[in-house]
Amino acid sequence: MAFLMKSMLSNQVKNLGLGGGGEESKEESTPSDPAAAAGMTREEYEEYQKQVVEEKMERDAAFAQKKAERACLRVHLREKYRLPKSELDENQIQMAGDDVGLPEDLQKMVAEDQVEEEDKDSILGQLQNIQNMDMDAIKEKAQATFTEMKQAAEQKCSVM
Repeated sequence: MAFLMKSMLSNQVKNLGLGGGGEESKEESTPSDPAAAAGMTREEYEEYQKQVVEEKMERDAAFAQKKAERACLRVHLREKYRLPKSELDENQIQMAGDDVGLPEDLQKMVAEDQVEEEDKDSILGQLQNIQNMDMDAIKEKAQATFTEMKQAAEQKCSVM
C-alpha cells in the first residue's frame, strides 16, 4: 500500500516538475544491452545490424557507380569540346573499376549528336549551310576587309 501511494505521489510530483524519484525510473527504463532496447533478442539484433551494414554497402556502391557514370559523361564532354581534363573525374572512374560507361539514354543522346555533327561536316551539310547564309552580309564583310587591307598596304608602301 505504501508503495502504491509513493508511486502515485511521485508521478504527480514529476508531472508538476518538482522532481523527486526521477533517478530511480531512469535506471530502470534504460537497459544496458542495445538488443533489449530495440526489443529484440541478441541474435535478431546481430542479424539486423548485418542487414543494415549490407544495405549501406549496396547504397554506397550504387552511389559510387552513379558518380563514376557522371564523371564519364563529363570526361566525354571535355573530350568533345576540347576542354582540359580533370583528375577528379579520372579518379572517380578508376575507383568504380574502369567498367563504367555512359547510361543508355545518354548513349542514345551522344549517338544522335554524333550523327548531327557528321551531317554538318559532310559536303551536303556544308551546301545546306550555304543556303542559310546571308550573302549580302558576307559580301559587305568581304568588301570591308578588302578595303581595310588595301588602306593598310597603301600606308606601308609608298609605290601604291
